[in-house]
Amino acid sequence: MPTVPDRSIRICADRGGTFCDVHASYPDPDKPGERKDIVVKLLSQDRANYEDAPTEGIRRVLEAVQGSTIPRGSVLQTDKIDYIRLSTTVATNALLERKGEKHALLITKGFRDLLLIGNQSRPKIFDLNIRRPPPLYSTVVEVDERVTLVGYTSDPKAEDHAVQFDEHGKVIRGYRGKGWDSQGLAEGPGDVVQGISGEAVRIMKKPDLPSVKHDLQKLYDNGYRSIAIVLCHSYTYPEHELQVGRVARDIGFEQVSESSQLLPMIKMVPRGVSSTADAYLTPILRKYLDGFFSGFDEKLKDGRLRSPRVEFMGSDGGLLDLNNFSGLKSILSGPAGGVVGYALTSWDADRKHPVIGLDVGGTSTDVSRFDGRYEVVYETTTAGVTIQSPQLDINTVAAGGGSCLTFRNGLFLAGPHSAGAEPGPACYRKDGPLAVTDANLILGRLIPDFFPKIFGKSAKEPLDAEASRSKFEDLLQEVNSTYEKKLDIDEMVYGFIKVANETMCRPIRALTEARGYALQKHILASFGGAGGQHACEIAKLLGMKTILIHRYSSILSAYGLALADRAFELQEPSSTFCSAENRKVLKTRLDKLDGEVRAELKRQGFEGDHVKTERMLNMRFEGTDTALMVLPSPADGDGQEDFEAAFKRVYKTEFGFLLETKTIIVDDVKVRGIGKTFDSLGESVFEEVEKLTAKAVDPKKAEASHSVYFDGVGRVDDTPVFLLPSLETGDRLEGPAMIIDDTQTIVLIPGATATLTSKHFYITLH
Repeated sequence: MPTVPDRSIRICADRGGTFCDVHASYPDPDKPGERKDIVVKLLSQDRANYEDAPTEGIRRVLEAVQGSTIPRGSVLQTDKIDYIRLSTTVATNALLERKGEKHALLITKGFRDLLLIGNQSRPKIFDLNIRRPPPLYSTVVEVDERVTLVGYTSDPKAEDHAVQFDEHGKVIRGYRGKGWDSQGLAEGPGDVVQGISGEAVRIMKKPDLPSVKHDLQKLYDNGYRSIAIVLCHSYTYPEHELQVGRVARDIGFEQVSESSQLLPMIKMVPRGVSSTADAYLTPILRKYLDGFFSGFDEKLKDGRLRSPRVEFMGSDGGLLDLNNFSGLKSILSGPAGGVVGYALTSWDADRKHPVIGLDVGGTSTDVSRFDGRYEVVYETTTAGVTIQSPQLDINTVAAGGGSCLTFRNGLFLAGPHSAGAEPGPACYRKDGPLAVTDANLILGRLIPDFFPKIFGKSAKEPLDAEASRSKFEDLLQEVNSTYEKKLDIDEMVYGFIKVANETMCRPIRALTEARGYALQKHILASFGGAGGQHACEIAKLLGMKTILIHRYSSILSAYGLALADRAFELQEPSSTFCSAENRKVLKTRLDKLDGEVRAELKRQGFEGDHVKTERMLNMRFEGTDTALMVLPSPADGDGQEDFEAAFKRVYKTEFGFLLETKTIIVDDVKVRGIGKTFDSLGESVFEEVEKLTAKAVDPKKAEASHSVYFDGVGRVDDTPVFLLPSLETGDRLEGPAMIIDDTQTIVLIPGATATLTSKHFYITLH
């Protein structure tokens, strides 16, 4: 076998709730200049056979590429690896299951219960038995310090009365507004300094560091190794937090999460909760990564230029290096890879069809929307914890291949509980509960002979259809004893599929119709292990006409990692009115951040045309608390970064009106830098379809025929089954049909037509 060049294998691994997907590419020895792909799919948890799924997947890749046997558990050599890219649900699961690190909260004296009180929102307003999720921290230590802002927000002459500083931040003139003591620089005693946001900050009391050290030492002696520091107004004056942080690190705390360094944004509650989430999750993530790195030689972690790179998918769809990856940035690490995968492979910059991504996994279904740029939200609630951090706008419902099927109080239920990977659905040979996968198996939408044989004690057995059928027959007796109309087994099982499909439709409607977008104008990009079995029926339910299913749809989250760009962003608070006079000041601040972002990306190996920056302002109308992160387009106003016109456009779209009499305030200045992995991904699937000469597929290409149940038609005993590798670009298939490869099964319903392109199935519904 030809030798593989050093630093040539590119590996991407996505560890989901049920399956771990690995996509790798390496130079094709027979075709110089081209690369060959390898796909590995394995269970995320299989303690009997391996400790860590991504490491095991990478071992199998290295075995296949190098043509040599590598014993399980041995330290893997990385000299042939160019990079490893990982997305992981470790932090998400720790948050959902409340299995994070024990940590303490350090907060300004008098605010001990601030995060417990929260913002008083009541998500279940009519619930008679509300159970508030407990805070993430285990104990609170108050720090006797205090700073305050000079002046007050609703002063109509705020700019005239404000403290005036020179260009070096030195006070020229003190405060002259309401409450001034007529003697000092502000409303009372204390030094006045200029904060990062430009606001005047009065230092009322500095922290007593010996006392802080005593309190921290007590925590350390009680076994705490992680702390979150949240002090008043630290978003603009972080000095006190940094002082306390230095003391904590000197004592030996392994994780110190300072709120001002994580995300320096106004609003103490979400900033505080985000810091406690980081202190809670980052140690767990680090332990997992230490275990992962222990499976490889030392080169993988040393970060040198000639060593393989390890990159991680962040919640905002950008790749991060080890130094910038944290628990807070990894909460949506898993589904983000899939969003990047479908967005970059389905979007056409000329036609501009908006795309809905439908990721049907083992445990849940993730839905997102792409219309030329990733839709990012800055405040999200996960497992009752409201976090302030940029994340892709992904709606998740508990309906996937592993969602448990139950019949309760006369109702068919799919989810929210999942069978997971251990024990898995009934057909996984571990005596698990009935799940959506079992229903698809009984209806003929999964064929054991063509499904990965990774089950049973040997991890080499096929799906067990008899186990599924036996449990469904027991359930059928219970269902028929409840209803007057007697159902046969197919009707009952399909009833569960209908419930699961409707559950998956719900977040799609929330992302489109609920926000004023016409659903029918969207393309459905379906992926995930179970996506191909549900895509056609979901599109039909929603009235969508076009479906795209990528060749690698079942591992698109891993494939998306290979396409993803490196991202780095910087953000600073601001407290400026958006006016013609301040435009130059804001541009100067954006230019400064832009330069710092480009410098960091250059350090990471990206420069010149490979770097693109997005310059944004977080803006709101005065007197409101809803800020919108605004990225201006050339069509806004005068076309020269006209943020005011851009804000009014975005606000009108979001809320349907404008507060014309209010001035606009800039809360934050942000620059996001993107280091491009690829210059171009070639022509889009829509361009290819237009040029393609489609021909009806030769029926002889069918590998087999299978009995499959379809809605409204019933059983079609001779449904043709095609193997994807045997089909050619341009082949056109009419439903009913099934297309199968090593990792996915696509079900074409009657009335659907699929055309195979170089990278997609392009499906239209009549």
